[in-house]
Amino acid sequence: MNRPSRGSAGEVFATFLRLGLTSFGGPIAHLGYYRRELVERRGWITEAQYAELVGLCQFLPGPASTQTGFSLGLLRAGWAGALAAFVAFTLPSALLMFAFAVALPDIPVVTAAVLVHGLKLVAVAVVAHGLMGMGRRLCPDATRAGIAVASAAALLAIGQAWMQLAVVAFGALAGLALCRGVAPSAVEPPPLPHGRRAGLALLALYAVLLVALPVLAAAAGGLVSMFSAFYRAGALVFGGGHVVLPLLQETVVRPGWVSRDDFLAGYGAAQAVPGPMFALAAYLGARIAGAIGAAGAVIAIFLPGLLLVSAALPLWRTIAARPGAARAVAGINASVVGLLAAAFYDPVWKSAVASVGDLAIAAVGFAILAAWRASALWVVVWCVAGSAAKAAWA
Repeated sequence: MNRPSRGSAGEVFATFLRLGLTSFGGPIAHLGYYRRELVERRGWITEAQYAELVGLCQFLPGPASTQTGFSLGLLRAGWAGALAAFVAFTLPSALLMFAFAVALPDIPVVTAAVLVHGLKLVAVAVVAHGLMGMGRRLCPDATRAGIAVASAAALLAIGQAWMQLAVVAFGALAGLALCRGVAPSAVEPPPLPHGRRAGLALLALYAVLLVALPVLAAAAGGLVSMFSAFYRAGALVFGGGHVVLPLLQETVVRPGWVSRDDFLAGYGAAQAVPGPMFALAAYLGARIAGAIGAAGAVIAIFLPGLLLVSAALPLWRTIAARPGAARAVAGINASVVGLLAAAFYDPVWKSAVASVGDLAIAAVGFAILAAWRASALWVVVWCVAGSAAKAAWA
């Protein structure tokens, strides 16, 4: 078995801080940055082990790129390395999103309206590009494409929060029954600083918090309700990245904590910063309850995914060796594509594209990503500039 050399938490922090400051492009791009920096250049784990780790994190609820980075820190320098990787990778984007939330109310009304509309068009371009990439990768055959279409249709027909969980369960069952050509992996896992007993304890903590927090929220309200809502969103979203959009919208817009326009403005702004898209929670938490809300929302939305991946790492070999696991994962991934497709139509498209001019701006933004393969930062610049020009022309 290939055993990586051990490192220090300081080494992990410095490496991931550099990644957190420069990793533009969303979760799939982050995985590419990790591979180039930590597998090819530094040799922390082997190529096969990295592919297995990414597969596990894609399977679990939560932000897959952050879970992968956390796991790489854990393998490199134990629990201190895992915490260092998470903080270093997340902090830059969380601070930038908090700053945007603080600045937004002071922007003049007309300017704010143009900025918000431009950022909503950013969301159209970025989610469309993410949907295209996920569709190609996760729905490579007619069976999985059919699961995705059925999932999207169900979500658009019944727009309730529980339906998102229902389509993920449907995807798992459909994958078990229909995705017969998907085989389990046989890669030897890297060594871990904890075993199955600790994994089971962490899994129990994840489940206890998922059940207990809503009870505490009902009794205490306030920040506890917000923490519970963000924990639930982080605990139940499959696919991470853009797929968190519908769950977060349900979490903060439906109760009236944040308006739909402010929510989509924050989502658009999240495309302009490096690091994890779940850092959007810092913006939303700040809009709800200031600095304390931002810190609480960030901790709450990331915590369940980190607990789950920590629990799953020592248990994964047993699960992954079973033939049905790979088929279920394939079906879940296909249903996640359908979930994102439904979110792309409502609220992203419906709330942003109101004219041919809007469509043209968003289409060029999509081309910047898909044809020119430029950073999402340029999409933000283009869409905000296009929105301003459109408003001035009108």
